[in-house]
This record gives sequence, structure tokens and C-alpha cells, in this order.
Amino acid sequence: MGMAAVVKAFEGVRAALAVLVAEVDGAGVEPFSVADPLAGLADGCLDILAGTREVEAGVAAVKAKAAVKYVESAAVVAGPGVPVGVQEMAVAAEVGCVLALGPRAASSFLVTSHAVVTSLPRTLAGLQAGALSWGHAVVMAEEAACLDASGAAALEAHFLDPDAPEAARGCPVGEMPAHRFRAKARAWRERHHAESIEKRHAKGVADRRVEFRPDQDGMAWLSAYLPADRALAGWNRLTAAARGLQGPGEGRTLTQLRADTFAEAILGNGNFTQGSGTAAWSVEGTASKPSSSVRAQVLVTVPAFSLMGLADEPAMLDGYGPIPPSMARDLVANGATSFYRVLVDPRDGAPLEIGRTSYRVTGPMRSWLRMRDGKCPFPGCSNNSLDNDADHILAWANGGTTGIGNLGQPCPKHHKLRHTTGWEPTPATKNEPPGWTSPTGRHYQSEHQDWEPPQWPPGWPSGILPGARNKPGERSLLEDALLQQLAV
Repeated sequence: MGMAAVVKAFEGVRAALAVLVAEVDGAGVEPFSVADPLAGLADGCLDILAGTREVEAGVAAVKAKAAVKYVESAAVVAGPGVPVGVQEMAVAAEVGCVLALGPRAASSFLVTSHAVVTSLPRTLAGLQAGALSWGHAVVMAEEAACLDASGAAALEAHFLDPDAPEAARGCPVGEMPAHRFRAKARAWRERHHAESIEKRHAKGVADRRVEFRPDQDGMAWLSAYLPADRALAGWNRLTAAARGLQGPGEGRTLTQLRADTFAEAILGNGNFTQGSGTAAWSVEGTASKPSSSVRAQVLVTVPAFSLMGLADEPAMLDGYGPIPPSMARDLVANGATSFYRVLVDPRDGAPLEIGRTSYRVTGPMRSWLRMRDGKCPFPGCSNNSLDNDADHILAWANGGTTGIGNLGQPCPKHHKLRHTTGWEPTPATKNEPPGWTSPTGRHYQSEHQDWEPPQWPPGWPSGILPGARNKPGERSLLEDALLQQLAV
């Protein structure tokens, strides 16, 4: 066995690749479909892509295990006299040369491989089974790096064990892009980190800064590291201003308009004003760039006890994720003219109703859609709720109702995709966003919100639930206490 087995295995892999290449080129022994060869080839290529994804994941698992075993073996061969730092540099250089990676990339690969192989058994099993990509494994390793062993195990179980008590719902991790998994894993980690989010946020605030980085072709990056609420409000304002400038005579893309509007503002051509918690931005321009005033919008869901200062549970900022309760309280206290009263199920944290008893709320159905979906429900899309469209799943002209179960909130791009191609949303429910069916008939599940039971403060009477009424028509005891807190 040994080296001979390795050589034989790779010969088999190369032979299998040659077969797949021939099939993609249409040079296979027989067509995918005799009745419709072209449609059969198209469908067969999708099957090849799906199989390739699984095989790549398995190969990534082999690479990680081989890298870790090489590091262990090389350390033994080098002997105890070699300093640890020197030995790490030597093995990283060797792995980098073999995989054609630079020193930093090689070191990063080794760190992730070690974490996956030695500390994240469910992630390794997912790779070996072809259910996760290496990108997902990198996200899991990075999000688990600042957790203790029990926290890392709980993170893995939540996303990779369907039988876990609080398992993630909706689209499986391996079927969503790694960047979407990062957003969900980060949100879970923020809620379950052993250290308070308030303390961690304070450290981040101290590091706030603006950075400049030169790039190629006469371009450069100008970025700012800011508290999430301010950064997201600025992004939403840029998006609203850019959309306001779009029109028949405007040739710039939305991305270009955001960049131009940003540059005009920081170079002195934009005016920023603050008033009663809402930020307004007036963009001065010529006839080709009409003056516009846009409002910064943020949506924040705050657990009632955190809003009252009785608990330290994070709030959720739409388009970002968990934020410190102090930031949420500031957004509400200095917030806009309306307040969304959201009652949640104390068993799992899912929304029960959005009411009108405390403050006037406009667009209650859109508010519910924002709570239900959190973003555009198209697989892999990250467009947040404020920039999305309300859309009937079954068209009104075809008898569709204007109820939550028949509404989605696709972003403008995927709204257009739905109405101009064969992509179709699947039915939704009051608590679950629609999935999507492609023109080839394949179904793709959407992401679901990871609702969790709210944290009850010590000593709070367990019989008082958010929806409990003293008498018909009266507010709940929790609502009374919350309103008293807001009135202070």
C-alpha cells in the first residue's frame, strides 16, 4: 500500500475527471436524453456541478487532514531542539510551496485545518460527506475561534445537528453561500458568547477609525470602522440617495451612484443634519443631479426586557445582526416617530403579532414581512428589508390575496428576475418566507430567521407573558411596565 496506493488513487481520480470532461463536451458514450439532447445536456451539466461540489468538499477534507498530519509528523522528525516558531515557519513554507500559496495564505490554511480536524468534528464530517464546502468550514473555524470548547460544540450543533434542541431552521448550511452562513453564524455567536456584548462592543468602539488603502489603476479604498447602527444608517442613506438619482437620463449604476454620492458628501458637497433621532442628508447637485432629501432608516427588534434595562440580551439590527441593548435603547429613545410593538412567542422567540396599541404604525404587513424574512428571500441574497419590494406570490389578477402567506419581499433585482424569467417563488406561510423554483424545476429553500426564546430577568414572575392581558382590551402587565420605562 503506502505510496503505491496514493498513486493508484490519483490515477482513478484523473480517469474520472476525463470521463466528466467528455460528458460536458457532449462526447460521452450516450446522450443525457435521446428525446431532447440539448435540454438533457443542460440538465446533466447541473448534475455534474452538484457532484463536483460534493467531491471538492471531500477533497478539502483530505487536504486538511493531510496538512495536519504533515505538521505533526514534521515536528517529530525535526526533534525537540527546533524552536516552535521556526518549526511553524518551516512547515508553512513547505505547505505553501506544495499548494502554491503565499506565506500568509499557507499559515491561514494550516490554522483552519488544525481547528477543523482537531476541534470541529461535525464540520469535518460535513466536509467528508460533501455537505459543506471549505468556505463554510473556514467560517465555522473563524466564528468558533473566540469560543470555549462547549461554545464551539454548541455552535456546530445548532447549524449541523438537525436533532439539536434549538437547531437552525430553513435552508441547510451547506446549501447557502458561505457569506450568508457567516452572517448567521456571527449572529448566533454574538448571542451566545460568554462575554457580554456590551463589553465587547465597548472595545470595538475604542478602535473606531477611518482607513485609506491604495489600489491599482489610480483607485483607492476609503473605509470607516464604526458602530453598527451608524454604519448601517449611512449605507441605507447612500442607497436611498442613489436610488433617488436613478432615472431615464442617468447612465450610472446604483453602485457607481453610491460611490459618487459618498464622495460628494465627504468632500463638502453634501449637507448632514440631525433631528429628533432621524438623520437627513441633502445632496446638492446640478440639473442632471437633482437635489434630494433622504431619511436614514434602521429597523431594530429589541427584546422587551433588554429595552427596559432588565436583561442584557442583544437586539437585532436589520441588515446587520445582533447589537448591544444599550445601542438599541438609544435607537428607540432617540428614534423616529413610530415604534413597532412586536410580541414574541416566549417558547421560541418568533413574532406573534405586530400591533397598533402604543404608537401609530404604518404598513403593518410590510413590517411583518421584515420580521419574517429579514432580507430578500432569494437563495444567497443579502439585500436587507428596507430596500426590498412587497410582491404577491400568487398574482392578484390570478386570485391571489394580500395576506402574509401570499407575500414575499424580493429585492429589486430578484423581483425583476421573477417576472422576466422562469424563476418562481414557492408558497410562504405566516412565519416562513417563500422558497424558489428554478426554470429547470429544481427547488431551493430560503433562509429562515433563527428566533430564540427571550431571556427572562432573574426574579421576574414567570406567569406574566408578553401577550397576557389583565382584562379584555387592556394592555399586558409587560406592556404597562415597558411604557412606564419609555416615559421616564
